[in-house]
Formats: sequence, structure tokens, C-alpha cells
Amino acid sequence: MQYLTTWNFNNLPPEERKKVYKESRLPDGKTLREYWIFAEDKEIEIAPGVFFPAWTYNGQVPAPTIRATEGDRIIIYFTNKGTKPHTMHFHGIHNASMDGAMTEDFVYPDKSFTYEFEAEPFGVHLFHCHSVPIKQHISKGLYGAYIVDPRNDTRAKPGKELVMIMNAFDTNFDEENEVYAVNSKAFYYALNPIKVKKDELIRIYLINLVEFDPINSFHLHATFFDEYRTGTRLEANAYTDIVSMVQGERSIIDVRFKYSGMYMFHAHVSEFTELGWMGFFEVTD
Repeated sequence: MQYLTTWNFNNLPPEERKKVYKESRLPDGKTLREYWIFAEDKEIEIAPGVFFPAWTYNGQVPAPTIRATEGDRIIIYFTNKGTKPHTMHFHGIHNASMDGAMTEDFVYPDKSFTYEFEAEPFGVHLFHCHSVPIKQHISKGLYGAYIVDPRNDTRAKPGKELVMIMNAFDTNFDEENEVYAVNSKAFYYALNPIKVKKDELIRIYLINLVEFDPINSFHLHATFFDEYRTGTRLEANAYTDIVSMVQGERSIIDVRFKYSGMYMFHAHVSEFTELGWMGFFEVTD
């Protein structure tokens, strides 16, 4: 549950947090955000009693969220503790030397690389490993959310912010998924509904990182929401109850629940729902 509401490693105790995240001020007044990220092979639980041999950033899937404000300087000290060559490729604007996409950019086991760039444009973005075969590195779990907040945000301030990464797992390695989820655990939010207040503004950073399936979707029952495609504009693109996405697409969703009760959300692909991709919002007065 904690992945929903944590970024910049703020779920860690202070002594642990300072080992992987540091925030300071540069001489020109800009904020510098430094991250220490490592790739690691690790088994993770994707459903009760079901484990998957993942490739992870900092031991988790999805990776810890990278978050900054537009114009901040970001430095990422990346170390590969895994058994395959890996990279970090960010969807944003940066110098080609920081793109992590070419074979010469591969970071081999026990090696390190430092990524440095300014946070732009504002919006909800992502990062993932770009080593080949890319489909294997993504399907094994090397991805995360990259959120850049606008410097001058004219939208209403949310009461709660949630990060939801739609993902899936190929448990028998036949390039077809057997388990679907949000934030890696099938049916987790069905068994542990997300608690929110009636009329509270909820902001969801939604990203699709399902491999092997061409399209995914997010449908919310009995409620409509404002959708900001990619989050790079401050005006909503649509007022709807469903969003469809190919891999790598993302949106910011702003929603207020008018009535209390239990509200289902799920993929509007029946197979995905039945294999784990569904949950509930529990709305109280």
C-alpha cells in the first residue's frame, strides 16, 4: 500500500533515507536532488504465495518514484548490482549522453554511471531499463515513475496523491502474462481498498508499463474524472470514466467522489481484471 503515496524515498527512516536521497540548494538558487539507485536481482511476491524472479531498482517493483519540480537539477548515481547489463532511460528532455539507450550506455555488472539533467518538462513521466532485449528488462521489473511538478501550478491542490503503475508478469516466460496488477500485487487493492474522503480531491499519477499486451486501460465505476494526458498541460483533456493506454503512456487523473461507498476500479479488459488488475476505493464522509 505504501508505494501509492511515497516518493523521494520518504517512506524510509531518516537515517536510511539520507543514504539514497539528498536535497540541497545550488549557488544559482536551483534545487539539487541526488539519488542513489542500484539494479538488483530479487524475488518479489506478486500475489499471495506467488513469487517472481524480478530485476529491480533498489529492490522493488515498481522502482522508487523520482520526483522533482520543473527546473530542478537531478543527479542519479546508478550502480548495477545485478547479473545483466542495465541502464536508466528517462522519458523527458535531456542531453543524448544521458539517455541510457545505446549499447555504449549499458552499465555492466559491478559498474556505475552518473545521470545528470534538469527536470523538464513538467508532467508525469517514467523511466526504465533500455538494455536489450528491452522487452525482457521491462517485463522483469526495471521501471518506475518520474514526476515533475510544474513550478507555477494553477490547479487545485489535491488532498491525496497516488502513484499507480499498471504492470504484469510473465511467470512461465512464454511472452504472455499470467498476472496483472497495479503496483505489482494482484488484487491487492481489492483486498485492501484505498481509503479516501468524500469530496476530497484525489490526484492519481497513472502509467502503463505492461509488456506483451498492446493496450491497457483504467476504468473507475460510478464516477467521472478530469484526465491530463502526460500531465504537460494545466488544462484537462477529457472528463471521462475510462483511460486507454499503450505501453509508456501516462496521465494525471483528478477525481472527487460525490458519494460515500465502495467504488471499483479495474482494467476494461476482462482477462486483466480476472487475473489481478482490479481494486476498490473506500469513500467515507
